[in-house]
Amino acid sequence: MSENAKIVMDTVRAADHDRYLTALYAPADKRDALFSLYAFNAEIAGIRDRIHEALPGEVRLQWWRDVIAAGGEAGAGHPVAEALNATIARYNLPKLALDNMLEARIFDLYDDPMPSRTDLEGYCGETAAALIQLAAMVLDPVEASRFAELSGRAGCAQAVTGLLLLLPRHRKRGQCFVPADILAAAGSSPQEFVTGDGGPGAKRAMAAMIALARDHLSAFEQGASALPVSLYPAFLPLTLSRAYLTKMESGSPLDGVARLSALRRHWLLLRRASKGWPAL
Repeated sequence: MSENAKIVMDTVRAADHDRYLTALYAPADKRDALFSLYAFNAEIAGIRDRIHEALPGEVRLQWWRDVIAAGGEAGAGHPVAEALNATIARYNLPKLALDNMLEARIFDLYDDPMPSRTDLEGYCGETAAALIQLAAMVLDPVEASRFAELSGRAGCAQAVTGLLLLLPRHRKRGQCFVPADILAAAGSSPQEFVTGDGGPGAKRAMAAMIALARDHLSAFEQGASALPVSLYPAFLPLTLSRAYLTKMESGSPLDGVARLSALRRHWLLLRRASKGWPAL
């Protein structure tokens, strides 16, 4: 393994350990490409945590746009950028999908409330779902095109689950990913939700968000039995999403949900990777 490849892999291991584990189930000759995609995602998802201010954050997102648009040796000296451009070229990945991912991440930099469930699902589609589809294209470009819709369902389930896991952090900084229409139906508002205990409607809103993730997860699982083995690694994170949602249903995302132990995650992934998704 080259020094750059090790840096990229270590970036994923530190910033997104769940996806790091799932990539280990991919064929050895595909792992570096998956790590480059996951490291890129971790880089742009963590911009607000590192930079804190919106304008410099947008500048950083624009830097990534320029690097991807230029391709080739653009981003030389940045291990993740170099690896990402190599992956794009080798697997002929659509740059538009990556550009849309960067555009969606602008929302992360501000405290504007998520307007509606439709907007949230669009955000999930351009971030987590796009990442799953890109990973599928690396693993098996022929089969990947058949499962684009399933990637959308999987991405929404995974992203909503992830947002619920990060809820305490988002609320602390006044950021609300729970859609305003869901909060209104629960008798709350974005302003009330991010302050204090979230107000009397907070628990109802959390139940609605868990149900939303479950709906997408169920829709994914209805079609997942048709997935070829070659694409399993791209969808393996959904196994952990299911386990996290189960934990949330017996606790409260408002108070934070403990991460699954390393042993539990390994066992769940190994079982799914070996058995696949049974027909529902």
